[in-house]
Amino acid sequence: MEATIILVFIMGYLAITLEHSIKIDKLIPALVMMAICWALIALGIDSFPQWFDSSKHTLLENFGLLGHEEKMHLMEETLLHHLGKTSEILVFLLGAMTIVEIIDYFDGFSTIKNFIKTKKKTKILWIFSILAFILSAIIDNLTATIVLISILQKIVKDRSVRIWFAGLIIIAANAGGAWSPIGDVTTTMLWIGKKVTTGHLIGYLLLPSFLCMAVPSLIASFLPAFKGDLDVEETEEKSKSRFSGTMLYLGLGAIVFVPIFKTVTHLPPYVGMMLSLGIVATFAEIYSSSKFSMSSHDSTESDAHAHHSPVHHSLSKIELPSILFFLGILMAVAALESLGILFGFAGSLQDTMPMLGTELHHGGVSDLVVLLLGVGSAVIDNVPLVAASLGMFSEPIDDELWHFIAYSAGTGGSMLIIGSAAGVVAMGMEKIDFFWYLKKIAWLALVGFLVGAAAFMVTRTWF
Repeated sequence: MEATIILVFIMGYLAITLEHSIKIDKLIPALVMMAICWALIALGIDSFPQWFDSSKHTLLENFGLLGHEEKMHLMEETLLHHLGKTSEILVFLLGAMTIVEIIDYFDGFSTIKNFIKTKKKTKILWIFSILAFILSAIIDNLTATIVLISILQKIVKDRSVRIWFAGLIIIAANAGGAWSPIGDVTTTMLWIGKKVTTGHLIGYLLLPSFLCMAVPSLIASFLPAFKGDLDVEETEEKSKSRFSGTMLYLGLGAIVFVPIFKTVTHLPPYVGMMLSLGIVATFAEIYSSSKFSMSSHDSTESDAHAHHSPVHHSLSKIELPSILFFLGILMAVAALESLGILFGFAGSLQDTMPMLGTELHHGGVSDLVVLLLGVGSAVIDNVPLVAASLGMFSEPIDDELWHFIAYSAGTGGSMLIIGSAAGVVAMGMEKIDFFWYLKKIAWLALVGFLVGAAAFMVTRTWF
């Protein structure tokens, strides 16, 4: 039965990667794959020898001795646990996307657009790469990607050029998320799990992460796609709302407030995001009250602004297919995790790989194993792989192993577009083809990943 579930996952994964060839939206195979995997688990629950306890990040003892009803109850609890964790991400994503759309409703991004005076593609590339690197460390790589691609859509009108910028934003956002405890889901897991502390994380990973962003951006600067100037369409400037600047700073400030709220209250980030959304939505309703049309015969306002509140209008523009795709892919991976398949995969890496390279001083874990974990995070998902490593390794807090895992899992996902949350969101927002990214961007991400890893191996002895 395990082999069947793995086969279903591989077929679903292939269908997602071949989206443009088979002409089926990627969310469909993701949802079908999720449903079939969990259905097979329910039907064959008695035949599985092990079960992964996600809350404790370890394999459950004596699972085979449990009765059918107990196993079914455990499966339902596990499913609910994973749905809860996935929903946290999805609700957070919905809040961030809505705030971004509310800012756009007031044409707030034109304020940033006006700051970027240059038309040189290389300068714009560096501006967005550095912004992604810094923003992702503050508001996390997922939200930073949403915000920056939204701004990019206002500046670069040609989609064929824009997807190149989006690809480098993904690399920079994942690199920026790796050195901050709130920058990436996996880094947050290690931080909450008391494996790393903020000071040591920044000390170990700031330079490797910066190189992981800077080297691909530098190489990309010499590629034909970033040569010359942007073709700016001379369009009539629409009358900008007098609240555009206010809503931009309010919206971005509300997003930055989320990690502060999390640090103070220790509540999940989505709670803070909902509070931020509520505050931004309140001001949006107040500022737009003068735009409401009391009569359908009033033609002075656009239909969107006349008949909808800013919040309703913004919610209607959210990419729901991206949200459902995210649900499908994360819950499908959760199915593999629950059966202990990913745990076993991570464990077999440790057992079968030769101890190449500089060995870590505690458990003798090869650097190659950690690097392969980073590559694996691009193919599967970094969250369950890091979850497995939490149960596998027993090194103390701030051991260099945990920081290397944070780097590898955080930045390795950039090598495939569906290997990270930032990539999945960018794929949804810009309809980026899996194979286009594989051919054009993946090698840049790989170079950055390896340069950063080499820098970590050299500098780790400093701490």
